[in-house]
Amino acid sequence: MKKWLVAGGIIFILLIAGYLVLSFYAVRLIQPQLQKMMRPGLTVAKIEVKTTYLSAQRIEYEDPHLRQRFLQIEEVRIYPSLFSFLKGNLRIREILLLRPSFFFYRSPEGPVVGPWFPTEKGEKDEQVPIEKGKAEKGPAVEIDRIRTEDGSVGFEDQAYGRPPFSIQLKDLFFKLEDIRYPIVSAPSPFELEGKIKGRTKEGQIEAKGWIDLQTTDTEIFFKVQDVEVKTLEPYYQKRVTAEIESGSISIEAKINLKQKRIDAPGVMELMDLRIKEEGTVFWIPAKTLVSLLKNKGNSVKGKFHVKGNMNDPKFNLQENILTQMAFSFGEALGLPVRSLGEMIMGGTGKESEGLSEGLRSMRELFRKKKE
Repeated sequence: MKKWLVAGGIIFILLIAGYLVLSFYAVRLIQPQLQKMMRPGLTVAKIEVKTTYLSAQRIEYEDPHLRQRFLQIEEVRIYPSLFSFLKGNLRIREILLLRPSFFFYRSPEGPVVGPWFPTEKGEKDEQVPIEKGKAEKGPAVEIDRIRTEDGSVGFEDQAYGRPPFSIQLKDLFFKLEDIRYPIVSAPSPFELEGKIKGRTKEGQIEAKGWIDLQTTDTEIFFKVQDVEVKTLEPYYQKRVTAEIESGSISIEAKINLKQKRIDAPGVMELMDLRIKEEGTVFWIPAKTLVSLLKNKGNSVKGKFHVKGNMNDPKFNLQENILTQMAFSFGEALGLPVRSLGEMIMGGTGKESEGLSEGLRSMRELFRKKKE
């Protein structure tokens, strides 16, 4: 019996030793690949080879031209698949980002700038395309999962004057699975949850679905809860002349984006809404809205359906959403759809051309409800 125990102990030790040796060499294989990814402005304080993972610590990216810091990560841990290096390609079980902080901003001209690196250029300053057939031969890199813990995102919108409007997301946990490089057309599942910082309280954000990293086709179940309305004030202030003193908003939507066409039905709820009686709210007289809200306990819930072609210059996503909100809440408060349409179309003027598809989708929604 003792002989069997001794033999079993020796086998166990050999298995553990073999695992550690394979892990060590797999990690060492990743190290030069990571060093090749270094770009101007990207700094890594320390790279260490651990027993089962490669550790890159205190990563920062500052755009060398803008002198703006877009990325900070306390540590990145890369866990390789033990036998992938024997097959000639690189497979990674998980990339874990600990306490990452990302920053984006939208310039006054409109483009969004963020922590992405410049694309490699050819001789004529053109993007270098992926070779045809390369993805068909099999990916050079397979990543089972990318995960973040305790992340944060700062977004600054300079398109609304000075000081710039900002949104802060915190306590973010994100997971993206099944990533291949060179990128192939395939759904990559993802999950996101976190908090939206408000003036007096924090709202919740959740998203779950998949994205095709090659085509950007996406299907998402999106949910925000108890977000302060005034947190989003710059986005609606052109359509609201009355002062919204307080209130919170919750949204649930299923977002489908295929071939640059968006189709997003959902439900929106405004709670504990307090509005001053002078001015208008989404083209609806504030005095009328306040009176109607009192009968609803200062809360209202309605459906919406955003549809349109994102490549169509006449389609304005922000205006479409605001129009949807006006129809949805006006209808929920009992205002006639025809009267709402006259108010909105009269209030938008030339901009109404970009809202036609949104108006049609709302009419279809109301027609279905009546049937």
